[in-house]
Amino acid sequence: MAISRPTVAQLRAFLALAEHLHFRDAAAALRMSQPALSGAVAALEDNLETRLVERTTRKVLLTPAGERVARRAEAVLTELDRLVDEVKAVQGLLVGPLRVGVIPTVAPYLLPIVLPRLAKEYPDLELSVHEEQTEHLVAELLAGRLDVVLLALPVPATGVTEIVLYDEDFVLVAPAGFELGEAEIAREALNDLDVLLLNKGHCLREQALDICRDVGARTAAATYATSLATLVQLVSCGLGVTLVPETALPVETRRAPNLGLHRFASPAPFRRIGLGFRSTSPRVEEFEALAESVRGAVADSGVAPGIRPARP
Repeated sequence: MAISRPTVAQLRAFLALAEHLHFRDAAAALRMSQPALSGAVAALEDNLETRLVERTTRKVLLTPAGERVARRAEAVLTELDRLVDEVKAVQGLLVGPLRVGVIPTVAPYLLPIVLPRLAKEYPDLELSVHEEQTEHLVAELLAGRLDVVLLALPVPATGVTEIVLYDEDFVLVAPAGFELGEAEIAREALNDLDVLLLNKGHCLREQALDICRDVGARTAAATYATSLATLVQLVSCGLGVTLVPETALPVETRRAPNLGLHRFASPAPFRRIGLGFRSTSPRVEEFEALAESVRGAVADSGVAPGIRPARP
């Protein structure tokens, strides 16, 4: 009797399980229910008439057949994604589905000015946005579950091509009344301050740490936050100071009283924001059009004075 052919949904479910070796985590990665994922894997085993996974009380192990199917499933799905991308590429610029990943320290500040422009310029674009930290976004991009990511450069992975969008300065946010003067401050001013940071996993945390290390400044090791909003509120309460990128200032400082904003003397510390996509993707022209639209939205918004074209 002939073996039934696996479906794409079954292969995606099994490959996610092979990556995570846990039903709950695999289901979460695919944004589906755990019973649905379990059913898809079981159906694949029935179609292939072999066991692919060994289920234990704590985790999942792949059988020898499962190891081979996982390798082939990854190759099949990669080629299928390339087929879809190539078809989209000849349909026209930014037509149809586009899965975009954005880091949390960019999404709430940039998307409100970018999305209306994209809707106007590309009305046939079917955009879906996923907000996650950098490491997760890059993993999803390389796995083919995202098409392009918007994040701080450089991208910490190989096989990803970058398009630079803009540079933005960091601004020191301190409690009102701090004796830092009215003029621009030197980076060395950080030496006398407790700098509050985001939790581990945020690229903004690492950027702030790099700035502090450059001048030998200390960080407030006992105080971390999961968002810029919380950091700024902590500063407002007098627990320390923090570094905020220009795009976030209009939103976050409006929510918190008793703040002083202090810009750094040139050359000010900054971060570079850009797009990242798989180097094998045939949609380069589309991503360049997306980048141009983002740059235009930022330039037209007047969102902040410390945003500029990328430095050479």
